[in-house]
Amino acid sequence: MPLIPKQIPAPERLIFALDVADTGVARRLVDTLGDSVQFYKLGLELCMSGGYFELLDWMVGRGKKVFVDLKFFDVPATVGSAVKQLRNRGVTLTTVHGNQAIMEAAAAAKGDVKVLAVTVLTSLDRGDLDDLGFQCDVEQLVLSRARRALEAGCAGIVSSGLEAKLLRAGVDDRLIVVTPGIRPVENRPVDDQKRVMSVADAFASGVDYIVVGRPIRDAADPRAAAEAIQATIAQQFPRR
Repeated sequence: MPLIPKQIPAPERLIFALDVADTGVARRLVDTLGDSVQFYKLGLELCMSGGYFELLDWMVGRGKKVFVDLKFFDVPATVGSAVKQLRNRGVTLTTVHGNQAIMEAAAAAKGDVKVLAVTVLTSLDRGDLDDLGFQCDVEQLVLSRARRALEAGCAGIVSSGLEAKLLRAGVDDRLIVVTPGIRPVENRPVDDQKRVMSVADAFASGVDYIVVGRPIRDAADPRAAAEAIQATIAQQFPRR
């Protein structure tokens, strides 16, 4: 049976990783991008710069969707308490790391926030996993993590698009799949992402959302770069 795409507005399928030095730069970039980006990821760099929640509230007030990507990893009670702090703030997605108890604690505290479990970071390859002591195949590790995330009550996972087809075949279609490491063109920059995929290939594989950072942020014209990606997405999800 073919996969039926989730009813997600096409422009919201692009999540821009707002990885910049401070909230002033972040606000200016949001203004520059305008309506070319509807969904933003706020990560650790901004969190450590100060003014994180003020920025979050500012963005929600402008009608933007926000993904709080702090990859919570601590004892379950602490993770649950941290996730609870995000409730009723307009946050759409957040991320957790860790074992079943951590995922369950986050899911139990989620309220109106969708919790995503991190599977295998797209900056890791087979050699990195060997260093970390994971002897199993990357695909099987992602599949196991995804199944356990759903069992724990998480809404979805963060995963490379390279595993998306396997996930769609082996896990419930309710699973939200968010994929970083997207490189819009074949001339991909040299950076710390090792398992990457193009925009079209990611969605063809069954991904629900893509996270794009540097190809937009570092472009000569960030808005034009975002609009080009949105045009590709629109081709994958034509209006009926």
